[in-house]
Amino acid sequence: MNKRILIIDDDEDILDILHIIFRDEGYNVVVSNTGEAADNIHIINPDVILLDVRIAGSAKRGDQICAEIKSSYPGKKIPVVLVSAETDLAMLANQCGADLYITKPFDIYDLLLKVKTCMK
Repeated sequence: MNKRILIIDDDEDILDILHIIFRDEGYNVVVSNTGEAADNIHIINPDVILLDVRIAGSAKRGDQICAEIKSSYPGKKIPVVLVSAETDLAMLANQCGADLYITKPFDIYDLLLKVKTCMK
């Protein structure tokens, strides 16, 4: 069974690129340009979540969504990776309980490696 990745980002270009990259690596990829996808984690059942901090049109920021995921699914231990250009990304990731963070712009190979490591 392929590992499933949920990617939440409001930038359609980033969603397209990440979808192609992870699909080509053999992952089952679910993409969303709104934070509402996080309300369906119990249905999507991801092995890892890539989450932008600022999601245009969403009621919540990515760090708030991350904190909710961590508190709502403590037994599942779903890795959450914040992917953002925020200058205080390290602090945000630490505060919301993210497993790691990756700054934009990111290196594709570095992102792949970190996500693979995060799922082990």
